[in-house]
Amino acid sequence: MKKRMLAAYLLISGLALTAGPLAQAGQAAEAAAPSAVVRQDNVCVVNDDGVNFRGGPGTQYPVLGQVNWGQELIFRDRDGVWVMGDLVGGPTGVWIHEAYLDGDGC
Repeated sequence: MKKRMLAAYLLISGLALTAGPLAQAGQAAEAAAPSAVVRQDNVCVVNDDGVNFRGGPGTQYPVLGQVNWGQELIFRDRDGVWVMGDLVGGPTGVWIHEAYLDGDGC
């Protein structure tokens, strides 16, 4: 019985020694990899308070809500003077007039 326990102990110890460096290498690779996809999109920033965001590129489209100064919009598209994007922490696919946005490509 003692021989079996000793053999089991040595087997487990050997596996731990073998897996240890591999597990550490895997952890290092995970630590180096980003936890989320980093997007390099243009970020526009709302430059006024009470700015309407709409369901399409024009005043004929319904107002879906309002945002205030400092709200960020991830740029997705443009139609003339209207910019479409995703509000950070809010609705996606909304349209805001370019006069109310600051940022490169906005």
